[in-house]
Amino acid sequence: MSQFAINLIFVGASFALYIGIAIWARAGSTKEFYVAGGGVNPVTNGMATAADWMSAASFISMAGLIAAGGYANSSFLMGWTGGYVLLAMLLAPYLRKFGKFTVPDFIGDRFYSTGARLVAVACLIIASVTYVIGQMTGAGVAFSRFLEVENDTGLLIAAVVVFMYAVMGGMKGITYTQVAQYVVLIIAYTIPAVFISLQLTGNPIPPLGLFSTHTESGMPLLQKLDEVVRELGFQDYTADVSNKLNMVLFTLSLMIGTAGLPHVIIRFFTVPKVADARWSAGWALVFIALLYLTAPAVASMARLNLLTTIYPAGPTAESIHYDERPDWIRTWETTGLIRFDDKNGDGRIQMYNDVPAFQETAEARGWAGNELTVNNDILVLANPEIANLPGWVIGLIAAGGLAAALSTAAGLLLAISSAISHDLIKGSINPNISDKGELLAARISMGVAIVIATWLGMNPPGFAAQVVALAFGIAAASIFPALMMGIFSKRVNSKGAIAGMLAGLISTVVYIFLYLGWFFIPGTATFTNVEANWLFGISPLSFGAVGAMINFAVAFTVSSLTEEPPQEIQDLVESVRFPRGAGTATGH
Repeated sequence: MSQFAINLIFVGASFALYIGIAIWARAGSTKEFYVAGGGVNPVTNGMATAADWMSAASFISMAGLIAAGGYANSSFLMGWTGGYVLLAMLLAPYLRKFGKFTVPDFIGDRFYSTGARLVAVACLIIASVTYVIGQMTGAGVAFSRFLEVENDTGLLIAAVVVFMYAVMGGMKGITYTQVAQYVVLIIAYTIPAVFISLQLTGNPIPPLGLFSTHTESGMPLLQKLDEVVRELGFQDYTADVSNKLNMVLFTLSLMIGTAGLPHVIIRFFTVPKVADARWSAGWALVFIALLYLTAPAVASMARLNLLTTIYPAGPTAESIHYDERPDWIRTWETTGLIRFDDKNGDGRIQMYNDVPAFQETAEARGWAGNELTVNNDILVLANPEIANLPGWVIGLIAAGGLAAALSTAAGLLLAISSAISHDLIKGSINPNISDKGELLAARISMGVAIVIATWLGMNPPGFAAQVVALAFGIAAASIFPALMMGIFSKRVNSKGAIAGMLAGLISTVVYIFLYLGWFFIPGTATFTNVEANWLFGISPLSFGAVGAMINFAVAFTVSSLTEEPPQEIQDLVESVRFPRGAGTATGH
């Protein structure tokens, strides 16, 4: 059976499962559409939350980023995991006690202001749309390779599948679909990792294999990898970072961005009790840890496998002939995600860090420039092929990559549609809309959001993880501080909250656009995106943490200069802070 047929079977079977679940769990009311009826078991919700949170960026891009940057890119791991702990400890139980459907619902009621609700809706939509671009891009990458179609065709297929189960099922359909997607993606991620860890180190547990001895050389695996990359002009894989401030701010930005992401927060409204919200967060952390402990091992082993494929006898010896390149390079070349350019005309593949510091060594070896360009996003997907694993493992990875992208896309689209139908239409435009009318509005707005997300996926402003980092920056600077002040401060009033959210959002977005181009249009950046140009050495991707500080400072300053919130709001804050007894999630 051909690899294409195997991929079709795995992907087709998983899609049939998702759509079948959506039909079985079809939402019949707004409560089922927004919060799955409010009666989801904490373990089930933990698994669904893990799938919602582990996006294409986690499954596809994160290991690729760590493989490319080594220790310097481990901040993605630390930030995303730390943020989850923040969410579990500081936000989830209190928001569940408040008992609303959405984040703007909480902000609108706590800050007793339609203006605050509308600013929250705007922040939520900007963050979610930015994030969903990354998911659609990831789905396009996976589809283009495994179904051997054009990237854009792959995106359209993904959009149709999400449309079918998200628009029909709402949160109820999405919850049970995400449980299935979690099972698919975790099996798909860990099985190849186990095989590759066994091949390279003889240890079947990838996180332990990472710190084991490389079987072939007898050296510790990471030491062997350091040696190989150093010989090719790259900095050591385990090298420390020079700009500590930037790394700390980037990690912090990802942490508070994770805690402020609306599609994750709304998952905690689906459980029956406040205690269940805490348990859900705990279970989600367990399910997430299974992938996140494996990712650094996958990254390191993929990088070593890739370089030893190009230089079988070592980095200082002859590299392989282009005509003798393995099949996986040939298949990925057709997608355009691997490109070869024979710069010195010797018919061999040279892959190294083409920088001035390494030029002399490269010229002495007869090299005229790096000849193989490999897109970071493909490393996890290509890993089983690089390691010569059986066809069914490759099919499994295809289904897993798509499950990761689609599960998060569905959660984000639900957050966008509920912000429009519940917070904008019911909350501001037409408060008397019927339950049936609101459900229809939610389905239509989700359909429109899918169309926009697909178009943006076809014309993406950057690659998956970079776009995602921007979404986290926006959530960190706008949503997270408003939620924290809403729960823990009785003094912050509506004027302070609105001023703070706007200050955080605008400062972050403007700083990012100055370096990455206005609205990400190529060639429109005001400054070149290099460390020498950054303000105090702070990267645009790290600015979310600074935006959050600006938000807190502005909100507290404006609140202290204006009137106190009404007494009933102060009493409400007091009651929310003691997480005992919570009503079911309501739409009032």
